[in-house]
Amino acid sequence: MSEQAPNLRIGRARSSIDLATVVGLICGFGMVGAAIVLGGSPESFFNPPSVLIVIGGTFAITTACFSTAEMGRTFKIVSKALFYSTREPSDAATQVLQIAELARKKGVLALQNILGSIPGEPFLHKGISMVVDGTPGEEIENIMRGDLQATIQRHAKSTSVLRKMGEFSPAMGLIGTLIGLVQMLGNLDDPSTIGPSMAVALLTTFYGAVLANMVFLPLAAKLERNSQQEALINSVYLMGATSIGHQENPRRLEMLLNSVLPPAQRVRYFD
Repeated sequence: MSEQAPNLRIGRARSSIDLATVVGLICGFGMVGAAIVLGGSPESFFNPPSVLIVIGGTFAITTACFSTAEMGRTFKIVSKALFYSTREPSDAATQVLQIAELARKKGVLALQNILGSIPGEPFLHKGISMVVDGTPGEEIENIMRGDLQATIQRHAKSTSVLRKMGEFSPAMGLIGTLIGLVQMLGNLDDPSTIGPSMAVALLTTFYGAVLANMVFLPLAAKLERNSQQEALINSVYLMGATSIGHQENPRRLEMLLNSVLPPAQRVRYFD
């Protein structure tokens, strides 16, 4: 840390695995798999035509609703449901107040010495960089608020993609069921075709229900939750950079931050 800011203690966000998501998915599929194995015929639950209809059909129809770029962006953002940077809103608020206090005591140019300490927080890094460059507070707020809204919209689009998949996979299962029933009824004179046709009819419904309720919808809910958490933290960074740009008293900034933080996350930095 620079000698100009010896008392500034900036925490870093730590990337880690979201155990709730991983454990939930593993336990859910584990219980379904255990029930299948205990039934005595796990191989009968694998049917290539059913997989083709449900998985292939779901991705194809969802892509038709959006675009290939949006689909690719969704799978990239979904990784945040498994791997995310842990950052409590109270820690982000304390970090912003430390920076504001430094700017109050030593001037905004002293903040250029801490830019290298916050590379893992690009939103905050951008705001502080604009402050150091002398950008007016109103312009800082407008730029950062635009970036914040764009991020929220990207996450909302990805969430809608997952929810569409959750809607389409049971529908594709129903289509597969109808295909299997038509094949069965069209070949009642050949008993050897009844079993495979019924397998397609039943397994497509099974695959569709599993994908919707154990994959797509839970991931959409987790992505939505993580997006809200990230939006809150970025709002803290926005308020901090704007306040520093306006050269406001850090005590006022503390009151503003506590007005948006949940009660359990509010800070008492100057008390």
